[in-house]
Amino acid sequence: FGIEGTERFLSPGKGRGLRAVRHFSVGELVFACPAYSYVLTVNERGAHCEHCFTRRDDLFKCGKCKQAYYCNVDCQRGDWSMHKPECLAMCAYGENWCPSETVRLVARIIMKQKVTTERTPSERLLLLREFEAHLDKMDSEKDELNQADLAALHHFYSKHISNIPDEQSLTELFAQVNCNGFTIEDEELSHLGSAVFPDVALMNHSCNPNVIVTYKGTVAEVRAVQEINPGDEIFDSYIDLLYPTEDRKERLLDSYFFTCQCTECTTKSKDKAKMEIRKLSSPPEPGEIQSMVRYAKNVIEEFRRAKHYKNILLPPLLELLEMCELSQEKMGAIFADTNVYMLHMMYQAMGVCLYMQDWDGAMSYGEKIIQPYSVHYPAYSLNVASMYLKLGRLYLGLERKTQGVKALKKALAIMEVTHGKDHHYVAEVKREIEDQK
Repeated sequence: FGIEGTERFLSPGKGRGLRAVRHFSVGELVFACPAYSYVLTVNERGAHCEHCFTRRDDLFKCGKCKQAYYCNVDCQRGDWSMHKPECLAMCAYGENWCPSETVRLVARIIMKQKVTTERTPSERLLLLREFEAHLDKMDSEKDELNQADLAALHHFYSKHISNIPDEQSLTELFAQVNCNGFTIEDEELSHLGSAVFPDVALMNHSCNPNVIVTYKGTVAEVRAVQEINPGDEIFDSYIDLLYPTEDRKERLLDSYFFTCQCTECTTKSKDKAKMEIRKLSSPPEPGEIQSMVRYAKNVIEEFRRAKHYKNILLPPLLELLEMCELSQEKMGAIFADTNVYMLHMMYQAMGVCLYMQDWDGAMSYGEKIIQPYSVHYPAYSLNVASMYLKLGRLYLGLERKTQGVKALKKALAIMEVTHGKDHHYVAEVKREIEDQK
């Protein structure tokens, strides 16, 4: 076992980590890791195969639950051991079947652990059972969420999974999955599902990462986005890197229980541009800026909750859009348009426009976002690539061919490094460009 070109080691001040034992150039695959366990998100059912995550129009559904879709009989058979308990539970509960995605994933991990005795191909360097749980660092709020998930697992699955682990083991497993789980996303960063990739979880975090993780079906691929030399530690990023240092540190401490001390957090080199203030005849007082930052953080959180509750209904979508517009107006009195808090609300507004199929609205937000994104994010960023991609596809849909092709080419240049030249997403974008000739 082990992963060629890399080794597991003890990273000073960080616990275990992964380092290179040879040189990797930009765009090179460092390693691939199949998911130990994974689950397709409910909203993507019917659009993707539950087993291999292939996106296609001609999937056929499970005859029993009529909820899961597959490419063919092979995919259905391959998935059956994982789908069976869920299939039975969905049939039994009908409309009332509503476990969270984490609960669904943990149920699959439990089933996989039952039939797995040896190290899996997903655990060449780190075993799932070695995951950190950080139980000692959990506050009451996290503890309550964990307990609710635990209760839901019993409620929905106890009849369909025999001998579920005891309370202590489950509490630990949920905590391990919360700190070490991954969300699988497509080329536009839409959420496709959740999974555990033990070897990928071995990597420590940096806000200036030298690798990026992308997905090919249910396999995670790790590629170099900076030159990596023998002896260098391999770092990916656990979070969205748009935000200033203080916000990133807060997020990392809250979700992953460590204080980041990477070069970016020490030099704070991008903070000034990220927090750009509008050029005014009389510049705002530091106090005014502070209170606007507080407002921005509150509105971001408020929007996140509203979006969560207002799933799908149309009048609330207009309310969400209004919330974005009003907050931009208020923040715009002090913040420049390139300020990351302004960009956050523009991005949310663009998402609502896309959902409402207001293509012109989405396009005009995308145009405001893309340049600042290229400044704030690292050179090879999925956030930048996916924005170029969305924008390019919008332009083409609105018959703006030249701009469309130009944006798609920008996306392609990044994706050839982050996803690799042979990825099906890359082939798809190339096809879209070719179709315009």
